[in-house]
Amino acid sequence: MTQTTGMPEAPSPKGASPKGQVADSAGNWVDTRAPSSWQPYLRLSRLDRPIGTWLLLLPCWWAVALAALATDSFSWFDVWLIAGSAVGAALMRGAGCTWNDITDRHIDGSVARTRSRPIPSGQVSVKQALAWMIVQCGVAFGILLTFPLAAIALGFAALIPVAVYPFAKRFTWWPQVFLGLAFNWGALLLWTAHTGSLGWPAVVLYIGGISWTLFYDTIYAHQDTEDDALIGVKSTARLFGGNSPRWLRGFLVGTLALVTVAVVGACIDRSLPSLLVALLGPWALAWHLTWQLTRFMPDDSAVLLRLFRSNRDAGLLPLPFFACALLL
Repeated sequence: MTQTTGMPEAPSPKGASPKGQVADSAGNWVDTRAPSSWQPYLRLSRLDRPIGTWLLLLPCWWAVALAALATDSFSWFDVWLIAGSAVGAALMRGAGCTWNDITDRHIDGSVARTRSRPIPSGQVSVKQALAWMIVQCGVAFGILLTFPLAAIALGFAALIPVAVYPFAKRFTWWPQVFLGLAFNWGALLLWTAHTGSLGWPAVVLYIGGISWTLFYDTIYAHQDTEDDALIGVKSTARLFGGNSPRWLRGFLVGTLALVTVAVVGACIDRSLPSLLVALLGPWALAWHLTWQLTRFMPDDSAVLLRLFRSNRDAGLLPLPFFACALLL
């Protein structure tokens, strides 16, 4: 919280922000309302920054909506899929971020934006972080067990890209692809949870989600290009450099094309009005991405963070159209 009297509190020798706050996320509910003993763990899970949970969750909701369109059915179990995936996304995003912070603890300590995170700043030990990760995975597993068997199998398979992603920046210029593989897995899982089997529209939706991830996480990665270059961390932002707008435009077009194909596949047996309304979903998403692209400023961290966070709204835009299409 902002101090009103006295001198500003100096950061700890290890680089922690005042009162343990994370440098790029101060003044949130974790800082102001959560018990102090819980704050480092909530920060490990990024519960002070919910945008990541939204980005993990939205492909799940897209998949439930498209699966409902494909089967022309929506039941109380689908309501549970929507609610359960929301809780599961928060838990698994938290577990994934905890794992990422464990593996990146030395890198984070060398980057200005991340050196105040709980592990490099000394607020939480590696053993404590591992225990917290296991707790989150355990609760998420309990939710997964309420899904059909095929979806449970896909849930276990999702651990592979989650485990690999933190290391990707060390061996490839395309770590955002690995993030996309992990963050959009819900498109496969929730389609399967509704229909009982994996269909090709879900696969196309999954690939479209990866293209969307490449768009928004390249924007996000531009915040750290200078520090990443100094410590040898790779990213698409560093790879593209001044050509980023051209690449972002390509990811935008790819996202639109792939999600459109997924919608057509899901609505192939529906009425023409239903299909046309559903198709407005990916176009609304593409409109928002176009808006982001026109405001892209690679050297302005505040703008980059604001654009990245706006992808929650971008991902929500297709859902009302999918819901209306289901009624037609």
